[in-house]
Amino acid sequence: MRAARVVGRSAVLLEVGGHDEVAAWYAELTRRKDRGELTAVDIVPAARTVLIDGVTNPLEVAETLAKAAEPGRPEKGESQLITVPTVYDGLDLADIAERWNTSPEGVVRRHQELEFEVAFCGFAPGFAYLTGLPPDLRVPRLDEPRVSVPRGSVALADEYTAVYPAASPGGWRLLGRTDLVLFDLDRDPPSTFRPGARVRFEEAR
Repeated sequence: MRAARVVGRSAVLLEVGGHDEVAAWYAELTRRKDRGELTAVDIVPAARTVLIDGVTNPLEVAETLAKAAEPGRPEKGESQLITVPTVYDGLDLADIAERWNTSPEGVVRRHQELEFEVAFCGFAPGFAYLTGLPPDLRVPRLDEPRVSVPRGSVALADEYTAVYPAASPGGWRLLGRTDLVLFDLDRDPPSTFRPGARVRFEEAR
């Protein structure tokens, strides 16, 4: 399923079927922008859409994308790999272990075996939704969100893993914590996680 429509005066919203298609189109559109084939200020992926903002000819871009062939997924080895040093002492570690039918040590081992991908960013500056949890390891959000989740919390919810870049309310299940700085306005780019990047978690030393 794919549709492309003009939104506002200078943007096009590409609607696709899911994360794999979003990743493929984000990579393809970024390549076109880098080659000068697409004039855009921002290309913003989400769960099932890609927003192309700042285009001078949105109707033409929408028509082109609606007819274009599906791009292939980028090779994983081509993207940046980010390692997140993690202390696995989250408030919900025992609960996650029970849901995964293993011990807390088993949760740590399995989480570190997985390689995640930054699907998209949102909710807060520097907050990235990381895909890669197999269906049998997905856990529901809390019935009631916590008033405050500490900065650096490594958490799970549904099909995603994430790291809270700042203290905020949140309903994800807490697995551990990291000291990695995820958002800094003095850096370029300010966000540590960028769409398409690969992410692995390791035990903090």
